[in-house]
Amino acid sequence: MDHSAVDEHAATFDEESGYFDFARVGPPGQAVLDEQRALDETLRRARFGSLGVLDHQDARVRMAVSRIIRCREDQVVFQPNTSSGLMHTMFGLTGTVALAPTEFPSLTFAAARAAEALRVLSPVWLDTDYGRVTPGAIRDQLTPACGAVAVSLVDFRTGYLADLDGIRQVIGDRLLIVDAIQGFGVVDAPWEVADVIVSGGQKWVRAGWGTGFLALSDRASEQLTPVFSGFSATGGPMPLDAVLPPGPGASAFSVSNPSPIAQAMLATALEDIARVGVGSINTAIAHRVSRILDLADEFGIPVVSPRADNERAGIVVVEPAPEHLTVLAAALFNHGVTATAREGQVRLSPHVSTGEESLDILRAAFGDVAATGRV
Repeated sequence: MDHSAVDEHAATFDEESGYFDFARVGPPGQAVLDEQRALDETLRRARFGSLGVLDHQDARVRMAVSRIIRCREDQVVFQPNTSSGLMHTMFGLTGTVALAPTEFPSLTFAAARAAEALRVLSPVWLDTDYGRVTPGAIRDQLTPACGAVAVSLVDFRTGYLADLDGIRQVIGDRLLIVDAIQGFGVVDAPWEVADVIVSGGQKWVRAGWGTGFLALSDRASEQLTPVFSGFSATGGPMPLDAVLPPGPGASAFSVSNPSPIAQAMLATALEDIARVGVGSINTAIAHRVSRILDLADEFGIPVVSPRADNERAGIVVVEPAPEHLTVLAAALFNHGVTATAREGQVRLSPHVSTGEESLDILRAAFGDVAATGRV
């Protein structure tokens, strides 16, 4: 890991200490905000010839995404969020798709809505291994009729990092659809084994809301039907006086012209990530996750998320006894710890900018809980 590059990258962010909620949203850094302000100013002034820079942002963001996931630029299309990309995917599928009902609603709703509306897709709901979608669980439930499998790279609830290589081995040539939002930008995944990769940029990439992408393998482009394909998706100049067919590949999966400013924000964030290296960022976050696990163990806070390096990314989930949850929540609140509490659990998710002061705040909160004897 290049410590100096990571430290320089971390220094461009200045969220308040105590923020452990990057799995919810990642506060953007200075570079992204500067890019947004610069293009907003360009648009505000609209000087003669100046708006051409906005037209270059689509190619720029596709290049930035392709560098991270190691694909061709023409295999990427910008999306305003993960849900839009998943809707494009599921409405374009025909046949049977296997996925867990415990996936984030963006995925389950897309599959269910497509099945209800078009009646050409049938979701098969997988049983999980204690909330984890493992290769073994998928293998035991696959049927010959199943043509696609959808999974989260990192589960939002358990923090489990999916074994994409293992899943590819057990599903054969079926389409592999990956909701990557809880790991994109901080997990150096084997992207090459996936046919569909969808992610927003507002969490770990820290690009702000309204940013995301859909990437398709050549096989996926051939098999998916671009159901929601607007005038911007014909692969050429704006079509006038004629309704043209969708363009080739991923470009067909677009409804209208996206915000070039949002594209620039995502591109800026990804260019910074590429300079530092996803592997270095992952190592830095893994160190912070280990620190949180050590604190939880020190103060007897039960951890229910994976501990093994190959099964975790940036999420730690603690689950006190039900009668002690209020005590933990109050301690976190009183010390200014921002985290997600849901279903009797607390999800903590650090980033490279999570510093010693934040960890000291978390230590103090855990210490208060331990002092009550209610863990």
